[in-house]
Amino acid sequence: MRPGRLAGIVLIAALLAGCGGLKFGSDFPSPTKDMLVVGKTTKADLLRFFGEPHQVGLDTGDPTWAWTYAQVFTNQELSKQLTVRFDEKGTVKSYSFTSSFPEDMARLK
Repeated sequence: MRPGRLAGIVLIAALLAGCGGLKFGSDFPSPTKDMLVVGKTTKADLLRFFGEPHQVGLDTGDPTWAWTYAQVFTNQELSKQLTVRFDEKGTVKSYSFTSSFPEDMARLK
């Protein structure tokens, strides 16, 4: 293949990839109140609902899991993050969910 033609193909592929935007993390369902019940929802429940967490850590000594997903386009950035803090029994102690996705903005406003 000629170098000029290869450069053209690479340019077209890059432009098409740019139209799709950049994604970070794996999409996960936005939680509802019945999915996250303090003192009741377990780590196994969360794995079933959301899959493996993207981050794990500690918050004031309590284990935490976090799920993050973002889409970045040339004119817009959409993101959501769920962070769950566990008690000593491995059930939800507290949680935080933030999102800029339009469907979440409409539902949670």
